[in-house]
Amino acid sequence: MSRVEQSIKLDLERIVFIGRTFEEYLDMFALSDEELQGKKILDCPAGACSFTAIGNKLGLDVTACDIAYYHSGEDLKNKGLQDIEHAMEHMQKAQNNYKWDYFNDIQDLRKHRLSALHDCANDMRESNERYIPATLPSLPFKSAEFDILLSAHFLFMYADRLNYQFHIETLKELLRVTKEEVRIFPLVDLEGKRYEHLDNLISYLADTGCTVQEVKVPYEFQTNANSMLKIKKGSKKG
Repeated sequence: MSRVEQSIKLDLERIVFIGRTFEEYLDMFALSDEELQGKKILDCPAGACSFTAIGNKLGLDVTACDIAYYHSGEDLKNKGLQDIEHAMEHMQKAQNNYKWDYFNDIQDLRKHRLSALHDCANDMRESNERYIPATLPSLPFKSAEFDILLSAHFLFMYADRLNYQFHIETLKELLRVTKEEVRIFPLVDLEGKRYEHLDNLISYLADTGCTVQEVKVPYEFQTNANSMLKIKKGSKKG
């Protein structure tokens, strides 16, 4: 698909450009900075997260990819500022769907979201080559190009609009570009219910030779969103 076709397909208004901080990523994926040293990491889809920006400043090797990156960094920053305000307005009405121990209150949440957006936007301006436009379920990377792939707040969350086949095709592609392991967070949909096809998907992955674990993590903001899927490649038993 050409860039022009892609931009026609991607109306900026349809993209929500909100991200999480580097520290949130470590908690969501139960990772430490030390574990990631020396690894080639892909954040997919990365949105407005600051994991790539801060990670590289700390000496990590992180690449971000997202459908949003077909748009200019300046447009995305402006969109992100609008999206954060809309999200905070929604949050006022839906506070009971969230646990308020990771963040003190809505103001604290806004501060974290703005911090992630500013770090991401600044890094996009300074190191644009790290931010690769991509449209799942297809990625523009070589097979086994990355050691670890982290995927947050996309698969499973949008089960109402992404069908099971899309999840399978996307997982196959995430695994194709990854050498060691893929981690996906969270395992619930937007209503906080466990993804209904998760057991089938885990069976499918096991049949392809992966070792799959559901792992509780030290992060829960959306109620019940406190587990990730850890998929290790090439450990078929028997």
